[in-house]
Amino acid sequence: LFLMQNGYLFSSACEECIIYDIKENSYEIIQKLGGIEGDTTKSIELDNGNIISLNRGLYIFQKDPALNFYSLLKYIKEDQFLNDIIQINSNKFIRQENTVKYDNYKGWIRPKKDIQTLDDIIKQWHKINYMTTERVYDSINVSKSDTIYNSENIYRSQDCTRCKNTIFSDGCLDSEYIIACQRSTNCTYCIRVDDSSYCSNSYSVVCSSKISNSLFIQDANSLHECIFCSHISNRRYCIANMQYEEEEYMEIKKEILKWVVSQFNNK
Repeated sequence: LFLMQNGYLFSSACEECIIYDIKENSYEIIQKLGGIEGDTTKSIELDNGNIISLNRGLYIFQKDPALNFYSLLKYIKEDQFLNDIIQINSNKFIRQENTVKYDNYKGWIRPKKDIQTLDDIIKQWHKINYMTTERVYDSINVSKSDTIYNSENIYRSQDCTRCKNTIFSDGCLDSEYIIACQRSTNCTYCIRVDDSSYCSNSYSVVCSSKISNSLFIQDANSLHECIFCSHISNRRYCIANMQYEEEEYMEIKKEILKWVVSQFNNK
């Protein structure tokens, strides 16, 4: 929750970011955020009257609905328990390989401690609550990447499965020799291909399938040797959705490639 200068409360707790007028009472706002309503079985009541619901995340409201978020934010700052539990997503990180090393060296099971309050549990939890990073499964030669499965030669990528020779990519499947691609499958020798499949030897392709030897393609299907094309299918030698003969297409392509290279040189 963020209190903005214009007097509105900004929430990113839900799937969508929402802005609320803090003049509304806190109970009504929490209902909009997906909090509990009349059912406290999934909540914790604190001594100061706050109620914490862990149903969909961390939501807090006052038992007195007349209190607005000015009072609510004050309680959040003052309550030490809230200061601890608010970090439910740990800000401490550990590589997956180091979790195994630590387990072999000392072990993650700790001696039992005397617990008097829930606050004691939270404090103990924070001692071992590291967010695991650089998770790699059945893969080889992976560096600075996370959630990689059955892959090889991966660098600075995440959520890739059965990929090879991949750099700066996210959410790709069954692809190889790709750079800066996202959410794409069965692509080879491609750069900046997003939300596409079965592409090869292409640059800057978006939401397309079966694209080869092409540049700057969007929402298209089954194109070969096309440039600057959108919303067309089953075509060859098109530029900006205009049909050319192969020879004249190749002449124009040379000039376009010179322009593309010059843009990189200027940077």
